[in-house]
Amino acid sequence: MIALSMDDNMLLDRALNGVKDDNFDPNEKDNDGGYIRKSGQNIGFYANVNEPFSPDGYFTEGPYYQRYASYPFLIFAQALENIKPDHKVFEYKDGVLLKSVNALLNLSDADGEFFLLNDAQKGMSYFNASLISTVDIGYHFGGKNPELLSIAKMQDEVTLDDAGLAVALGIKEGKEKPFVKKSIELSDGANGDEGAVGIIRSGDLELVFKYTAHGLSHGHYDKLSFALFEDGNEVVQDYGMGRFVNIEQKGGGNYLKENKTWARQTIAHNTLVQNETSQFKGKYDIGSKYHGNKYVFSIADENVQVASAKEENAYPGTKLHRTMVTIKDEDYDNPYVLDIMRVSSENSNQYDLPFYFLGHIMQTNFEYNKLSVPEVLGTSDGYQHLYKEASASVKGENIKLNWLRNNKFYTYSALTSNNDEVIFGRIGANDPDFNLRNEQTLILRKKNAKDVLYVSTIESHGTYSPVSELAVNAYSNIKNIKVLHNSIEYTAIQIDTKNDKSKIFIISNKNNDIDAEHKLTINNREYAWKGPYKLTENK
Repeated sequence: MIALSMDDNMLLDRALNGVKDDNFDPNEKDNDGGYIRKSGQNIGFYANVNEPFSPDGYFTEGPYYQRYASYPFLIFAQALENIKPDHKVFEYKDGVLLKSVNALLNLSDADGEFFLLNDAQKGMSYFNASLISTVDIGYHFGGKNPELLSIAKMQDEVTLDDAGLAVALGIKEGKEKPFVKKSIELSDGANGDEGAVGIIRSGDLELVFKYTAHGLSHGHYDKLSFALFEDGNEVVQDYGMGRFVNIEQKGGGNYLKENKTWARQTIAHNTLVQNETSQFKGKYDIGSKYHGNKYVFSIADENVQVASAKEENAYPGTKLHRTMVTIKDEDYDNPYVLDIMRVSSENSNQYDLPFYFLGHIMQTNFEYNKLSVPEVLGTSDGYQHLYKEASASVKGENIKLNWLRNNKFYTYSALTSNNDEVIFGRIGANDPDFNLRNEQTLILRKKNAKDVLYVSTIESHGTYSPVSELAVNAYSNIKNIKVLHNSIEYTAIQIDTKNDKSKIFIISNKNNDIDAEHKLTINNREYAWKGPYKLTENK
């Protein structure tokens, strides 16, 4: 921007294309008098737009740091557009800077708070000052999308420049329309080929499913993890980062050591852990080489929306395939989530699948032994920060956990195998400075197994009124879940509800072609469908 103020083309060229003198041929200049850059270099502003932003506008470090980065990226682009419009900076990489505005807003919950992907502090939202300029610039230079005006109106502030004036006039003239957040998949990687984050919105539920690249220096070892929100409230949480930003009492407001020893480790997330070791051995140089792979993202039918992804590098010799589905049942008020995690390995392992629910336990359908003195669950990879508070051995039946959160009832139902262990854990072990939040988890552990299948459902199904002191629909609507078929080619799950109805969900595990024809016979009944999955009534 100094270069623009000084009308110094060489300085501007360095800003846009790199700062090393040997990148320029002193004998060659362009029509504006700027030096022509040598090929093969990957530095400068344009490189910084190319590398971290996917073609969909997703910033690989996640929305918390996208919010942080948006301000310098966009105000420089604004200045460049105003003074040297021939650069057409907002058209660069197919308009990715303007796409990033829409992507960032879609990465927020119903209250505008950003989802906790990678290092992120809870509560950061589009009311942050950086987002004032982001929304204003996005509106002014991005075709004056009236939906952005509704965000600006909620922000109740504009920037004192041409973009802010355009927004103020648009609001004054009543042009705003609601910004409608819909289900969306945002690719990761400079070319959009390094996985993605899938967001499924169904009713008041928002399911965030992560199968991205690592996320540079702010990445977590959490491939195929998820979080669940309802009406802007976390129900199944991602911990976020271990940091109290700008609070001097906590490490001067900087990252705490627990960010590495806990928050970034796999066990801190709702995804699979093998042999109590974090994915990619918890090493940045390994994790940054790989990314999850999209398998299915289908949102055309609001009654059954599907996100499915694979990860085959987190643990050598082990392949993970997770499918998450939101299902609207006409007999019930709220949709529910079906979660299928397939694990296949060359060796026998111990598998842990944690479930970080927020709220107060109401009831379980299984007996457990609560320890009089909690034990530390492990010694490394985040396990050293978990207390084991209770445990149970189960014998292949469905387990149910019923809890209350913000006066709403939820139930987690999970299919188990014989000799599985259920562990109730709590964060906070080996934490002498009380840097961690003492929140709970349920861990479903499978021991000495090669190929396993985790299947569960999550329901939002009732409310409690402290005023009337009445609980309505406080119990699960799902009676039973079971596996009808599981092979290399197909997995079929039956869900029985308390109104004596059944649904069957089938997914093709190897062929995700939307035009492929499938046939599968289960219990003498043939199921035929087109595409990678099918949801049908069991009649």
